[in-house]
Amino acid sequence: MPKLVVLHIRGGVDVLPHDARRGVRLSVPSRRMEADRLRGRRRRPLQSRRVRMSLGVDHVGAIYLIGEDGGLSELQERAYDSELLLQSLLADYPNLLAGDQIDSVSPRRWLLVAREMGLPGEETGGDRWSVDHLFLDQEAIPTIVEVKRSTDTRIRREVVGQMLDYAANGVVYWPVEILRARFEATAQGRGEAPADVLMRFLDPDSDPEAFWQDVKINLQVGRVRLLFVADVIPPELQRVVEFLNTQMDPAEVLAVEIRQFADERLRTLVPRVMGQTSEGQVHHGRTRQRRQWDRESFLAEVRSKENGEQLAALSLLLMEWAEQHMDRMTWGRGLKDGSFIPIIDAHDTWYSLFAVYTSNRVELQFGYLRGKPNFGDEKLVEFLDKLNAIPGITLPKDRVFLFPTLNLLTLQDEAVREAVLDVMEWAVAEIRRDGSADEGALGPASPNTEIQ
Repeated sequence: MPKLVVLHIRGGVDVLPHDARRGVRLSVPSRRMEADRLRGRRRRPLQSRRVRMSLGVDHVGAIYLIGEDGGLSELQERAYDSELLLQSLLADYPNLLAGDQIDSVSPRRWLLVAREMGLPGEETGGDRWSVDHLFLDQEAIPTIVEVKRSTDTRIRREVVGQMLDYAANGVVYWPVEILRARFEATAQGRGEAPADVLMRFLDPDSDPEAFWQDVKINLQVGRVRLLFVADVIPPELQRVVEFLNTQMDPAEVLAVEIRQFADERLRTLVPRVMGQTSEGQVHHGRTRQRRQWDRESFLAEVRSKENGEQLAALSLLLMEWAEQHMDRMTWGRGLKDGSFIPIIDAHDTWYSLFAVYTSNRVELQFGYLRGKPNFGDEKLVEFLDKLNAIPGITLPKDRVFLFPTLNLLTLQDEAVREAVLDVMEWAVAEIRRDGSADEGALGPASPNTEIQ
């Protein structure tokens, strides 16, 4: 059901559950109270009012507020002054995206990565598009938001192709380290520490590194969400959204209609999610299920596969090597594939050399190393060359800044295995080396770094 969001002209926001049968008591917090709420603090409400509303499904002429003095305020539906205004409201108040309507069992919560998020159309190219908003939900699902006013004729046809372009290219050309950097820049631009923002957003027992790993996995498998947002969603767009939401797997496609009602003192916003079908809700609810992996469950899963004992022995060997040379282990939460990612904490950041998956893959984490202290582009090229010098290993040179993979069974050969671990020990030593003379201390080197 829709929610009623009351924006007070002097600042502040209230979010009320829709209930057409009875009045709803609400507090009227200031903007400072809203900021305090996001930080987990409490402040006594300044005053309260009663709201009565009668919301139709397809048309709402007005809504009515009854004040404590018994006076009636009539709020008429109004168009937004600009598309930019609606974009700003979403950035300031992400709950307008009605996460509880998207998933009533586990309401979606939103972490803003960036507004006007650049998106390239090729691997080494500049940004070709600009996404209005990019959010992540609590399960690390990238959520692309495109805002249009109903008066914009592109909302009926052009915007659908535009969003599909975003989705198709975002899953390929958005490295997770870029998303993480933009999130950190957004938080810093608002005067907040990125780590504090992320910890408030995540569950208390969540691991931030596992969260970003989940973001990468979701992008790799195409698990994204597309949200069309407008003051009025036209029927033509709603039908397209319903069709796409049923057909796309595992991507989710929805529309959010946010109608505005106002008088001289108040603006009231009523969000409503559209495009959900019973088939789509069942499918996407199943897709969002997660599993927390650990050492025992990981080994049990690989033992169930062909060559399971060999795979389990190799996985255990890598775990034990990581326990000796790395600082900690992060375990994945994939529904289908389990993973573990050894981590080094150094130079006020974190490093990952490889991740191991139950699907028999060893994924090299070049993309996470790039630009970090002691590991600039030239060092990555050296890392790749050292691995490619090992007989039986051929990693594509054009993947040196990405996440190339090895088959775990490649390490069955003792000579290959020892050579690979020797290279990993070299990388650990480079990471732990004092000083930051390498260009990575100041960020990535030029993308024109030559690969021999």
